[in-house]
Amino acid sequence: MKVALYPGSFDPITNGHMDVLKRAVSIFDKVIVLVAINPDKKGRFSIEDRVEMIKEAVSEFPNVEVDSYKGLTVRYAKDHGATHLIRGLRAVTDFEYEYQLASANALADNSIDMVFFMSRGETSNLTSSTIMELAKNGVDVSHLVPPSVLKRIK
Repeated sequence: MKVALYPGSFDPITNGHMDVLKRAVSIFDKVIVLVAINPDKKGRFSIEDRVEMIKEAVSEFPNVEVDSYKGLTVRYAKDHGATHLIRGLRAVTDFEYEYQLASANALADNSIDMVFFMSRGETSNLTSSTIMELAKNGVDVSHLVPPSVLKRIK
């Protein structure tokens, strides 16, 4: 069974994230969406809220699990039988960051491969932070986030 891990802060999950996930589930037998816990980063939503929003958003996918983890992502991947990490790329700046991350992950465990999906559509250049800022200022973001997120930001 091919298992992939889709890690991120998902603060909150967006339709851009969902697009990457939809493509990943067509390739892998199982995808684990992992909310990465970074104690140095203050999130807008609690870890528990993010996990719950994602679970609601992915309920149509029987081969998707959702979890959270504090520690090295490659260790979690290894412990859960994942052989690939899923990452989305929006722009050149993402590539530079992801290249560094891939290099660090290879040092920690070179048996875990990274798979990159290019963002597409109108969400391709929008971060979760940008979407939240738009919502905070009264812009309709209903086409940018899953319903599970929209109900929490209204």
